[in-house]
Amino acid sequence: MGEVWRCGPFVVKCHHAPPAGLYEAEAKGLASLARSGGKTPHVHHVDHDGLVLEYLEPGPTDGPDLANQLSCIHSQRRAQYGWAEPVFIGRLPLPRDQRADDWQLFWKSQRIDPLLALTTRPLGALKHRIISLLESYSPPTEGPCLLHGDLWSGNVVMSKRGASLIDPSVWCGERGVDLAMMRLFGGFPQSFWSSYEERLPIPREVEEAIPYYQLYYILVHVHFFGVGYCREVSRVLEQYGH
Repeated sequence: MGEVWRCGPFVVKCHHAPPAGLYEAEAKGLASLARSGGKTPHVHHVDHDGLVLEYLEPGPTDGPDLANQLSCIHSQRRAQYGWAEPVFIGRLPLPRDQRADDWQLFWKSQRIDPLLALTTRPLGALKHRIISLLESYSPPTEGPCLLHGDLWSGNVVMSKRGASLIDPSVWCGERGVDLAMMRLFGGFPQSFWSSYEERLPIPREVEEAIPYYQLYYILVHVHFFGVGYCREVSRVLEQYGH
């Protein structure tokens, strides 16, 4: 996705040909998370070519601290789904300025459909099974909240000042989208899940929707890394009988 360098007290992120707005979107996403109760590294500089962040000294794993931040972020209701600023996941730009009140329509038209268009060839017949799932399954709605948007364990730095969020893909959606990425590859301690559940319990309906939301991240991996991730697509579809 790019190059990351430690330069003394700084971390420098760059890419030889970044899409327009990539690093500016990341900086704005970090600022949005910080305003909503998350801990993020300070941004020293941002422009088209890269991002300069503060370096965070490694510290002990602090699941409860991460749970406190994320439950705070997820509990704040937003007006609509979507995001007015540019949104990227990895280097991939997502549709912008398409804020909506209808979650199911937004999810299909602004998150899954663009990825299906990019992954038609590796997916093959799986594409029609995904479309069938989208037409038959209605995910639960708790209301729009700010999302980190790419919350795998590598995007949380356990530092001396606690858990810090990095590399976001910020937009407003259902919190199950963040939980889905956290469950997809694992790596989060039980202390996080226990503390998060205490602060913001996860209803059964949201638990059941997590594989559905994982499709989004799996399709991103199919786009970037190829047909090998189609096995994960099949796994999700089979869970919903498709």
